[in-house]
Amino acid sequence: LTDDYGVQKIYVTENGSAYQDTVGADGSVHDPERTEYLEQHLAACARAVSKGAPLAGYFAWSLLDNFEWAYGYDKRFGLVHVDYKTQQRTVKTSGRRYAELAAAHRLRGRHAA
Repeated sequence: LTDDYGVQKIYVTENGSAYQDTVGADGSVHDPERTEYLEQHLAACARAVSKGAPLAGYFAWSLLDNFEWAYGYDKRFGLVHVDYKTQQRTVKTSGRRYAELAAAHRLRGRHAA
């Protein structure tokens, strides 16, 4: 995009995946498939940046499980599980991992400055 159209900044928006998330007996929500999906996509972003892509941001889809126009409440995309009956929120394994990766990236950026 940069070479062909002169794009100076690229943003990856609403990037995510839907899996069957279940709340464990201990109340936690482990979603290894989404966690791996995020790790792979963020690694691809890092590779693109190392090759000169002007990636300015990456936004996971979505923070919370929510109503999807095509699927209603059937699919869950969020980094935070929402119990639709009680509205209780539980950060999923993927949400915790995403936070770790963002914090590590922020720290690397501070040391590079």
